[in-house]
Amino acid sequence: MCWRGWTLVLATVAAMAALVPGPAEAQAAPEPTPAAVAASAPASPPVVNAAAPEAPPDTAALTAAAQALQAITLATVNVLEGTQRSARSSAEWLARGVDGWFGDIPFAQGGKVTDGRMSLGWRWRQDAGHRVDLRFSARFRMPNVERRGYLFIGRDDPREVLRDTPDTVLSQQQLWTANRSERSFIAGLGVTLRDVVDFRVGLRSSAKPYAQARVELPWSPAPGHELTFRETFFWTHGDRFGATTVLSYDLALSPVLALRWLNVATITQVTRNVDWSSTLGAYRAFSGQRLLSLEVLFSGTGTHGVGIGSSDRGLLAKWEQPVYQDWLSAEVLGGHFWPRPDATSERGRTWALGATLKMRF
Repeated sequence: MCWRGWTLVLATVAAMAALVPGPAEAQAAPEPTPAAVAASAPASPPVVNAAAPEAPPDTAALTAAAQALQAITLATVNVLEGTQRSARSSAEWLARGVDGWFGDIPFAQGGKVTDGRMSLGWRWRQDAGHRVDLRFSARFRMPNVERRGYLFIGRDDPREVLRDTPDTVLSQQQLWTANRSERSFIAGLGVTLRDVVDFRVGLRSSAKPYAQARVELPWSPAPGHELTFRETFFWTHGDRFGATTVLSYDLALSPVLALRWLNVATITQVTRNVDWSSTLGAYRAFSGQRLLSLEVLFSGTGTHGVGIGSSDRGLLAKWEQPVYQDWLSAEVLGGHFWPRPDATSERGRTWALGATLKMRF
């Protein structure tokens, strides 16, 4: 190798030796800090449209909302239970006073409410508007009266109650334009003989007296089949003498499915005409005391006497279920009707809706 080559090799070795620190320099050199490392790192490219991190949920607001909802629920339950207690205590107070007219036996010794019901309903029909309806009824056993005697009070349509129209038909009539009478209070005493004959006397609003005599004969020709005949003779200030005939047939297709055909006819001395209704329904029970029903309705009046030949036809669907324990339930319904106000008019069409809150006490 010529001297120029050795000169180039020596220069390269010297330069490399100058770049390598000695022992003293290595001990004195400080460790690089994170900031220095970050500063020496190449800059990251800017992030475009980066999503902002989600804010943590406001647990305090959620807790406050849950506590407010719990307080509202508790207040509603207290109101419902207080209403039930008040209705029962008021009814028992009245029965205790009436029972005292017949003897000195305390009401607590055998006296009780056997069938207390109160309902608040809303009904709307396309051709008749809407209305809010409050119904109330209670039946009591009284120790100072004979063992089969009882007291009853209620707030309902007095004309239909005194005619002994079945409760199922009374509920349906709230949607019929021809039955818009006002509610009033009714009270009376009754006696049942051999569980077949029932006698009632009492007063309705304005202290108008009335009397009823009912005969009910159930018959079961085969398992799952039940036929019931009921005849009620009555006297009222407005109708004079009259009679209501009820014939129903129940068929149990299964433990949860049943069919019913209910027919009612009433004639009075004043009208000398027959008011009638017929209902064919299918009823499906579900767990939790829930019930779905579909009913085909027919009703009307004859053309004899003061009859005008009005009639109404309809389809009605209902759903009922408990909303609190087993004594408070709610019912919603909807239907379509084809009314005819008199024999000379053409049949119309109208929709109907309703909801009812029912309480037993």
